[in-house]
Amino acid sequence: MRAAVLGSPVAHSLSPVLHTAAYAEMGLERWSYGLYECGEEGLAPFLSGLGGEWAGLSLTMPLKRRALDLADTVTDLARQVGGANTLVRRGAGWEAHNTDVAGIAAALTEAGVAPRNAVVLGAGATAASAVAALRLLGVASAVAVLARDTARTGEVTAAARRLGHPVEVAPLSAIDEYLDADLVVSSLPSGAADRYAERLARSRADLFDVVYAPWPTGAAEAVASRGGRTVGGFPMLLHQAVAQVRLMTGTADVPVEAMRAAGEAELARRKAS
Repeated sequence: MRAAVLGSPVAHSLSPVLHTAAYAEMGLERWSYGLYECGEEGLAPFLSGLGGEWAGLSLTMPLKRRALDLADTVTDLARQVGGANTLVRRGAGWEAHNTDVAGIAAALTEAGVAPRNAVVLGAGATAASAVAALRLLGVASAVAVLARDTARTGEVTAAARRLGHPVEVAPLSAIDEYLDADLVVSSLPSGAADRYAERLARSRADLFDVVYAPWPTGAAEAVASRGGRTVGGFPMLLHQAVAQVRLMTGTADVPVEAMRAAGEAELARRKAS
């Protein structure tokens, strides 16, 4: 059987390392996992060219919204969040899933972070998945979504409406007004949250920063320096991949620790080189 990760850019993806480690530990000798550069316009022809030996695909940006249009069936969660990072073969068609939400929830739970309220920095696809994950973890109050440009928060606010979870939108420049929270989730690009490191250090919030390399980020170091808990992007990436392996192989027992060790070893190798 075959699977792969698609996206653009995709060369940096850890998915091949994680999935291949799972196959090896599970004894799936005939399974392979590839990597393909693919933009939005290329997804439809790519799918049409796949044979029955293909079990599933992992999708990175910019394919997560396009996958909803091309899938034969879409799970409720993927539709609510507004994006799918996984396509799984179901008969002659494809079923769209979102495992990012499960990845975020599992990463926070594993670290013992159980927020009652939270702030999300950024307003893209990952922010929408974060709102869904926070809802899953029992956050009942409105999630504050802080963005550089509040006019560009339509994606996350639409997802919140579909999820039935309240959000409050505010400019990122007003961050000081929102740091009296249990958790700050940064979905900002690498290094972007570091400019708020001193403010985070003065707050009481734990931090989940979706960046996984380089780690720790400046923001994470600031929070850790006053005893706050920090969660990086790698645990999220790991657990969303675990959920993908379950979906694609149909096997519930997935070797999480073997995948974790393989991913950490690859990150260490990249850092050293």
